[in-house]
Amino acid sequence: MTLVRAEDVSKTYMSGEVEVHALKGLSFEIEPASFVSFVGPSGSGKTTLLNLIGCLDKPTGGNLVVAGKHVNALDRKERAAFRGEVLGFIFQAFNLIPVLTAYENVEYPLVMVKNEPKSIREDMVLKVLEAVGMLEQKDKRPDHLSGGQKQRVAVARALVARPKLVLADEPTANLDQNTALNVIRLMRSMRDEFGTTFLFSTHDPRIMHEAEVLHNLKDGMLVRTERGSDRRETND
Repeated sequence: MTLVRAEDVSKTYMSGEVEVHALKGLSFEIEPASFVSFVGPSGSGKTTLLNLIGCLDKPTGGNLVVAGKHVNALDRKERAAFRGEVLGFIFQAFNLIPVLTAYENVEYPLVMVKNEPKSIREDMVLKVLEAVGMLEQKDKRPDHLSGGQKQRVAVARALVARPKLVLADEPTANLDQNTALNVIRLMRSMRDEFGTTFLFSTHDPRIMHEAEVLHNLKDGMLVRTERGSDRRETND
């Protein structure tokens, strides 16, 4: 089953008295357990598209289906419930809660969204922290973690509830070269282990190189789609 299907999706909003066409008739499909990037310059519509797929906003036109749900038709309460059940999020600014430890940050969605019992939460949190190599730092707060460690905690938090789809908006923007590559490869290994689909908004060539599919955006339009095999053939 296709995990994400966009059919002629558009998004228009008002900036003062100016009508802005952020997305213009996008159509594409994303398969389960894939590693996909939307790439393009600033203002191309990458973040807007992730906001639509993440049910943080609604399309102006077209049809968008995520995990079998026609998200256009969901009201605010239904979108919030859908996000908690199906989606995980990773942000470039990490968005960790500063007063909570790494363990508590990862546990947070299980408490606030899933309402899981403590014994089940503990098993889930420890397992995912171990998977991302942060078990030994579980009692540290974010201000005692490096940028790479914070992003590992953010990856763990996104994965702890076993979402079908993780949306990552410029997740390597604040990381140095080696740390960024380690985090990207960590996410690929998490995809392989858990079968989670990762969808990126980025202009980082390091993510583009690792992605299996690249959807190129320009001025709100999908101008080209490249697959890993296509890029390898071009480089041979």
